Amino acid sequence: MSGNEEVPRVVSASREIAAGAGRVFELIADPAQQPRRDGNDNLAAAADGQRVRAVGAVFGTTLTMGSVRENHVVEFDEGRLIAWQPAEPGQELPGHLWRWELEPIGPSRTRVTHTYDWSRLTDEGRLPRARATTADRLQASLDRLAALAEQE
Repeated sequence: MSGNEEVPRVVSASREIAAGAGRVFELIADPAQQPRRDGNDNLAAAADGQRVRAVGAVFGTTLTMGSVRENHVVEFDEGRLIAWQPAEPGQELPGHLWRWELEPIGPSRTRVTHTYDWSRLTDEGRLPRARATTADRLQASLDRLAALAEQE
């Protein structure tokens, strides 16, 4: 890649999962489940009892490096869509977003699309990490999510 080529600022990955949308969504909407499916190996923990139910919800996660993030839910449709913007506690949102979209294909199949959008990211210090979040990292998260959802 030459120096003037820009890395895509919106990356996504999709796959079908052999589980119903309700089961898959529970694994996404419950922050305590996030570290189990994080293909970025960035999340260490999230407390139980933070199940997201609406836009405006805020849930906390602890990163592998020990810092805490408050995740502000900006899109929500039960069983279909959830998106949040992470920020350091009490700080302005730096402008990146994680989105999960679910499309039921049948009672026991769901197409899931995972997107990382850093097109509005303004914090220069976060840009190297954002550039490193590639579609294959998102695919790894989807694959881990599928493994969990299909365990029944």
